[in-house]
This record gives sequence, C-alpha cells and structure tokens, in this order.
Amino acid sequence: MSEKVRAFDWSKTSLGPLHLWPTSLRIAVDTLLASKFPACLVWGTDLTTVYNDAFKPLLGAKPESLGKGFDDVWSEAWEHVGAFAFRAFSGEATFIENFAVQVNRHGTMEQAYFTFCYSPVRDESGAVAGFLDTVVETTDTMVAQQQLREQAAIFERLVVERTADRNRFWQLSSDIMVVTREDLTVTSSNPAWFQVLGWEADELLGAQILDLVHPDDQAMVQSAVERMSQGERVRDIDTRLRTKDGHYRWINWAAAPAEGFYHAVGRDVSPERERAEALRQAGELLRHSQKMDAVGQLTGGLAHDFNNLLGGIAGSLEMLALRLEKGRLDELSRYIDAAQGAARRAATLTHRLLAFSRRQTLDPSPTDVNQLVHGMEDMIRRTLGPTITLAVDVEPGLWTTLVDAHQLESTLLNLCINARDAMPEGGQLGICARNYSHAGNTWSDEVLPLGDYLTLKVIDTGCGMTAEVIERAFEPFFTTKPVGQGTGLGLSMVYGFARQSGGRIRIHSTLGQGTRMQLYLPRHEDGQSLPLDEPPDTVEPLVGTGDRILLIDDESTLRMLIKDMLSEQEFQVMEVPDGHAGLAVLQADTPIDLLITDIGLPGGLNGRQVADAARVLRPGLKVLFITGFAEQSVTDRQGLEPGMEVMTKPFSLDDLTRRVRAMLNAD
Repeated sequence: MSEKVRAFDWSKTSLGPLHLWPTSLRIAVDTLLASKFPACLVWGTDLTTVYNDAFKPLLGAKPESLGKGFDDVWSEAWEHVGAFAFRAFSGEATFIENFAVQVNRHGTMEQAYFTFCYSPVRDESGAVAGFLDTVVETTDTMVAQQQLREQAAIFERLVVERTADRNRFWQLSSDIMVVTREDLTVTSSNPAWFQVLGWEADELLGAQILDLVHPDDQAMVQSAVERMSQGERVRDIDTRLRTKDGHYRWINWAAAPAEGFYHAVGRDVSPERERAEALRQAGELLRHSQKMDAVGQLTGGLAHDFNNLLGGIAGSLEMLALRLEKGRLDELSRYIDAAQGAARRAATLTHRLLAFSRRQTLDPSPTDVNQLVHGMEDMIRRTLGPTITLAVDVEPGLWTTLVDAHQLESTLLNLCINARDAMPEGGQLGICARNYSHAGNTWSDEVLPLGDYLTLKVIDTGCGMTAEVIERAFEPFFTTKPVGQGTGLGLSMVYGFARQSGGRIRIHSTLGQGTRMQLYLPRHEDGQSLPLDEPPDTVEPLVGTGDRILLIDDESTLRMLIKDMLSEQEFQVMEVPDGHAGLAVLQADTPIDLLITDIGLPGGLNGRQVADAARVLRPGLKVLFITGFAEQSVTDRQGLEPGMEVMTKPFSLDDLTRRVRAMLNAD
C-alpha cells in the first residue's frame, strides 16, 4: 500500500499533490502505513480514504478504494456508520464492539460484525482534519457464538426430552432396572420389579442384590462386579433371581459403572429358556427316533444278509452230515465249498460294517497312488466291459499318502463298479489323481482339516443322483439297485475308510449328467512308498519242532479249532479263556515262544494289556493279535512294537498257520 500511495495521482482529489500535503497529513499517513493493525485514514470534507495492507482484506472484492470517499466505499452501510464519522469530525471518538452491519463485499449483501474505533485527527492549527478508523472483523467469532448458543439451546431441550423419556422408560419398561452403590446396595428400582418378581420399590430400597441371587450364580455376579470396578461394561449375563414367593426366574443382565454407582437392566428370559429346554428335549427325542430308525435299518439289513449266509452254511453242514451218515463220500467238496464261500461273504460283510463305523483294523503304509492306480488299470478295464471307455489322468509328482493300500484298492474298485452300474448303456469313466492344498473351509456339510491332500476322483457320465439319494448315499444298506443286486454297504465302507484314514469323501452329481466321487487322503511327509506287489512270503522249514504257543481267546469253539490246527502242525499249544489266566501262565516258568491273544477279552484285562505285561515279564516275546473288532489306537501301525502283528477275524486256519510259522522263523 505504501507503493500504491506514492504512485497514486492525488492531484485529482481534494488532498492535492503528494508533495504539497501538510505535515499533519504526512505524519498520519506514515503512521497508518507502518501499522500492522487494520486501519483506514479518512481526511478532508470529501472523506478521502487512505488505508494500509492489514485493512485491505476487510474490503473483500470491492473495487479499488484508495482515494475514494469513505461514504462511497461503504455506501451500502453508510446510514448505519455515517453518524459515527460525523461525530469523529466533531472531535468525539467512538468505540463499538461487534457492530452488526450488512455489507456488500462479494457481489451480495452479507451480515458482518466489526469492532472499531473512530479517532479524530487534528492538523497543525488544532482543528479536526479527519479521523482514523481502526477496525477488527469479528464475524467468525459472532457466528460461532451464535451457533454455540443455538446448540446449547438444542442440547438443553434434548436433555429435558431425554430426561422425560428416561422417566417414562423407567416407569413403563417391562425390563427390570436397578441402581446400586458399589457394595450392591439398592438405591432405586423401577416398577417392573413388581410385575416380574413381585418386589415393591420400598422393599428393595437399601437391600443387597446378592441376597436375591441364586447361590449357584453369586460367583458370576461377583466376577461381573469386579470387571465393572475396573471401568468395564458387562452384558449378556444370565442369573437366577428370587421372586417374592420364593421361586427363581432367569434374568439376562447388562450393567455399567457410573460415578460410584452401578446401573443395570435385566430382561426376564425364563420363557425363552423353557422353550429352549423343550426344544432340546424334542431334538433329543427326534435324534433318538432317527437313531432307532437307523439301527432298525442296519439290523434289518444285517439280519437279512446274515440269515441268508447262515442258511447256506448250516444247510451245507447238514448235507455233509447226511452224506457222511449214509456213507456217501462223493461230492462232499461241493458242500464244503458252499459253506466256505458263505463264510467268506459273511467276513466281507462284517469288514464293510467295520469300515463304515471306522472300526476296521487297517495296516497303513506310505503308498504311491500313481503306482496303485496304474497297477489296477487292466483289472478295472476288464471290470467295466467293452461299452465303457476308461481314461486315467494322474498328476506327475503325486504326493505319497499313508493308507492301507489293499483297502484303497478295494475302495477304488468299488467306486468304479458303482460308476459302471450307473452307465448300463455305456459311457466314459475317468480316474484322476491330483495334489491339493486345503487352505480354507469351503465345505458346507463337514470340515476338512487344513493341510495337504491327495485327491482321487472317479468320474462317470452315467445317470447321476438326486439330492435325496446323495444325502443317503453313505448310509449302510441303502441302495438304489434292485433287490438281490446290491447290499448297500459299498459306499458306506468307502466313507468309513476315508474317515478312518484321516481323509474325506464327497459326492458331486447332477441327475442325467453323471457323478464325481472325490476322495481326499492326507499327504504323508516322511519316508518312501512301499511296493504294492510284494513277492509272496517264502516259508522256510521250521527250525526244530514243538514250539510253545500260549493261546488266549474267550470263544471256546474258535480256541478249539486253532489249537487243533496248530497241534496238527506239531506246535505245543496252551489255551486259556481270559487275560487273567493268560497272565498267570506268563508269570510262571513255563517256556513260551509265541503269544496269540484276542484283543477284546472279558474280565477287565484286554489283549493289549496282557501283551504289554508279557513284554515286561518276557522281553522280546513275539505277539500275534487276533481281533474281530478293535479300536484302531490299539492295533494301528504306530501302536505295534517290533515282533507284534495283527490278524483280523475271520481268517482261514491255513493263513493263521503260515503267519505263525513266519513269525517264529523271523529271526
């Protein structure tokens, strides 16, 4: 502004050229321009204006005002401020705070506020020649104060309304409300206490809340109080509260600390709890009913199949007895073969039931599924027949998995046979093996644990399944095949084998478009896979004769047959019916070369316990477990020590003899 003042043509104003200005004017202008405070000098009868840099922002977007009349610069507000200007020329100073005035600084009228002082300025003769306007705009401050007053008024109104709402809510709420001191002494309670629990407000005043809480729930309340004493809020706490007539009702609480008091709201949830308990009991009844239906289906199917098999065995034995009685020894092998065939089918049936229930005895080993699949390819092609095309796709570098290889072969063959039966007019069947890393649960029905898996898929282009069939596909004895063409145990066996091996199986099927059975088997990190086709055991002649065997089994018939068979092979066999009797023999000085024991024995001492005790008494004693049913933890590969082996009932006596010979010749 100093530069503008020097460059301005003052000769066109009533002040005249700059070099002719009187000393009083020069001093006033110099003082004005040097000040950092907003100021404007108004001089002469024409009210000519000179202002400094700090004053310029107050003008906003007004046209250049230097040298113009003060009344012209503020023409829109002159009727309000003109009187103060004339008072200044009369020698009277004016100071006004937060003066409200309408100004036009940006093309439109706006409300503004100014704090200003008009101070008279005299010339050399002592006469008033002008005045100095020092001014500060306070518009923002005044607007903020106005907003604050409005907000305060709104807040005050809200407080009144909220207080009224709180009082109405306190009076009308069906939830019980209470305020207590930190020692849980009641200071106030709402009317809902009477409706819910029968207590009047004056009866609760000064009472201890803990006196109303069920004794079994008081520790929970004390824990909540401890948390609130640390400033926490508590919620969703269920306690029983005593009613005035001595009964208890369940109350769900939410509470918070505030200024030395605890404020709590409780909702009566007794009806919900009663309904939940009724629903739970109904669910138990439903589950029991479903379980009984499943047991009925299982026992019905089992009885049907076993009755057929037992009929074949019993009939064959009757025919043998009849022929022997008549001395007719021809064609005896016919009935022997029939009985043995029925017995083998019965063994297969029990194995499938145990597989479904995940109780079959498995012999897991690191297995190369690539080798297994390609090794079965020719057999699967022959099984499928000429109308079905087989495609095998195995990923290179397939991971090893720890499974019972022979059970996996049976599982794969079972799935391929099912696929074949779903394509009576022919079609395509694919076997696909892949590595799969499961990083998140995307299964809706059951959780597949996170980790690495090998997936084996059997994909057909057959008739597919409905959603109802998929839901029941793994149930034992459920089959869609005609009567006599399927036991309904194939997929249940596959399901149980997958779960017992630590994996899962899933069905993806669309009616009329085909089915994909997908088996997940856990990756085995350690060791190399074992060859699937090992050469048959070569049994060397027994070193010496008369090896001593202790046989423990509670089934007398089986015990008799095993003893007779082994005695025929020149073994010395001692037989006992239970673990305690067997342990007594082991504690004596009787020489024993091999212990054969059932795992499930009566009397509270099972076969594994007998074997462990025998190993303490006779370190290194060879043990052969024979079992028809056992927990996998007793018989799995990790649980068997060196010199221990297992055979699953039923087995042929010839197989048993060969296993005994092999174990005794192992050294």
